[in-house]
Amino acid sequence: MATLTEAPPPLSPMAPEKKPPRRRGRFTPYWLLLPGILWLLVFFALPMIYQASTSVQTGSLEEGYKVTWHFATYWDALSQYWPQFLRSILYAGAATILCLVLGYPLAYLIAFRAGRWRNLIMILVIAPFFTSFLIRTLAWKTILADSGPVVSALNTLHVLDVTDWLGWTAGDRVLATPLAVVCGLTYNFLPFMILPLYTSLERIDGRLHEAAGDLYARPVTVFRKVTFPLSMPGVVSGTLLTFIPAAGDYVNADLLGSTDTRMVGNVIQTQFLRILDYPTAAALSFILMAAILFMVTLYIRKSGTEDLV
Repeated sequence: MATLTEAPPPLSPMAPEKKPPRRRGRFTPYWLLLPGILWLLVFFALPMIYQASTSVQTGSLEEGYKVTWHFATYWDALSQYWPQFLRSILYAGAATILCLVLGYPLAYLIAFRAGRWRNLIMILVIAPFFTSFLIRTLAWKTILADSGPVVSALNTLHVLDVTDWLGWTAGDRVLATPLAVVCGLTYNFLPFMILPLYTSLERIDGRLHEAAGDLYARPVTVFRKVTFPLSMPGVVSGTLLTFIPAAGDYVNADLLGSTDTRMVGNVIQTQFLRILDYPTAAALSFILMAAILFMVTLYIRKSGTEDLV
């Protein structure tokens, strides 16, 4: 009873709560990001702001340009050069489709069938990057020469008759036609399609193909139900990496095309370097950027995947 009625010992005062130690390296990721952020600000954001201000200026090179918020420059540029805009989208779209048709089988071969030859084929894919973009484009002037073997073979197969009917060639001539420009775009940007496709295909687990085969699926069904859906991130990445630079390209249209195949990149180059109409050139650049951004956003949403390679 004495034990039960004995008062409990007094409680010891609670020790003061210790603050968690400060993490010394919590700002380290931000310091690592700082060089990249400064690079984007100096070489991307500031030029964009400068071009935006240039697009709403009026004046001349002799008198000087002043910001007068003349937004009519955008409408004037679009109404005058809309054929070049449509032509750029058309050529870039055709080159992107050709790159996908040519690049997907090659990427599939490298990922699943190349074996010990994989590294060699990959070197051959990126080999064009070892030379200048200008040299690669000039080489196509020799390949597509009127007296060259390519044009002779196309004439023998009567392919030029079909392309002439479609308006992509002019008689027996390939140079200075839309077909030559699309061929140059396809060749120059094909590696940008193959590499993302190969990366996406290589990630596919081979056991999925075996499981589909165990369920008596035919090879075509396996490709349609398993391989292609799982490679969609690579398809989306490859098409974007091909279409975006192709739409703004001007080298292929300048060297392989003619005045009838000029793209909007050629117009922007002429306005900047020859005519020296800086507001119109800046307005054309922003219109092209807005159009590409709109199409890319819509394409990504419709593709059903945001997991880009």
